Amino acid sequence: PMNKQDLIEFVTTKAELTKKDATQVIDAVFDGIIAGLKESKDARFIGFGSFAVQVSAARKGRNPRTGVEIEIPASNRITFKAGKELKAVVNS
Repeated sequence: PMNKQDLIEFVTTKAELTKKDATQVIDAVFDGIIAGLKESKDARFIGFGSFAVQVSAARKGRNPRTGVEIEIPASNRITFKAGKELKAVVNS
């Protein structure tokens, strides 16, 4: 799988940047997406996809080992939906 270092190497080559500059660019992009999601804003990138925050309500669950009922607190989860162009490229 591609990781952050692989992405930095790709950007370094593709954009003809130094590794330090590419790292700063990638970190800035990630920070921008995270900042938007923290404010419950969707991050939409035409052709690529969109990140969104969805709220999972509090609910009751059961410990599978003991069978004891437990409270599962409400939480936010992040979803990603691929854009049409990204799907087309991956599926070609």
